Amino acid sequence: MYIPPHFEQPDLDAMHELIRTRPLATLVTLSSNGINANHIPLHLSQTPEPFGVLRGHVARANPIWADLASEVDALAIFHGPDAYISPSWYATKQETGRVVPTWNYAVVHAYGFLRIIDDASWVRAQLEAMTRDNEADFPEPWAVSDAPDDFTEKLVGAVIGIEMVIARLSGKWKVSQNQPPQNQGSVIQGLNASGQSGAATMAALVNAGVKNVR
Repeated sequence: MYIPPHFEQPDLDAMHELIRTRPLATLVTLSSNGINANHIPLHLSQTPEPFGVLRGHVARANPIWADLASEVDALAIFHGPDAYISPSWYATKQETGRVVPTWNYAVVHAYGFLRIIDDASWVRAQLEAMTRDNEADFPEPWAVSDAPDDFTEKLVGAVIGIEMVIARLSGKWKVSQNQPPQNQGSVIQGLNASGQSGAATMAALVNAGVKNVR
């Protein structure tokens, strides 16, 4: 991933937070037929340090686990907030007109070898951990144990575990850091007024970037 210095996110906690809050990853692997991409929720554990480990599961019918080039890294891409940025929002548009549209976004790339785990107890524990995290904010959290044992045992048998100890993390926060302060402020205003899905979240990221560079 190309990361100009002003867009680099070096903060491990910020990258981990994006992974936790947006766990649906694009998992890119290499097979005998070339590159595969699957969309799989992955659960982050912060140990082992420094980068942690990602765990998940896939259907047994998914060839990702049976046809995997194990000698090369896999790549898990986590997509954070994104938003279109209109050049009309830039304060400098009125001064020079030298502005163009762009797209703001935050992403994390996690690299590591993908391990296949064909173990029902491991898979059940992974399902329980992921469910606990995703149900935590509900008033009546659902648990795997709420379903009949014979039902869950059948489902556990239909999937297989995957695990990636993260060897390297790259974060890119493209949130208007390359713009002058007056444009950053007007982008925040434009996003908040735009009604775009996720615009308020992106405005908060731009605002955080403004505070960090001052």
